[in-house]
Amino acid sequence: MSKKQLIFLSLYIAVGVPFVLTSTALAQSAGEVGQVENFIRSVIQVIAGLAGLVATGFFVVGGFGYITSSGNPETLEKSKRTLIFSGMGLAITIGAFVLSNIVTSLASNAFGG
Repeated sequence: MSKKQLIFLSLYIAVGVPFVLTSTALAQSAGEVGQVENFIRSVIQVIAGLAGLVATGFFVVGGFGYITSSGNPETLEKSKRTLIFSGMGLAITIGAFVLSNIVTSLASNAFGG
């Protein structure tokens, strides 16, 4: 990873993380975390938000590398792999978030929540 890409990714994370943490922190009041399901859901939301932010950051870095590859086949292939893997990571993150919400809802209903 070049110095320019590292700086860009660092700035992206520095700017994006406060928005993810703020939106997650304001999504629920402190009184709702009393039950186990709500606590697990809150933790998973934070983890999924951070993982999504990282995957999106790598997606941007891969796209930037793809655009600036200037026809260099090695850089182009590396950027393609970055785009593919970051897309897969984003899909896995979304799938894990949806699956955890389904499991938490089913567990809540099964145990009388």
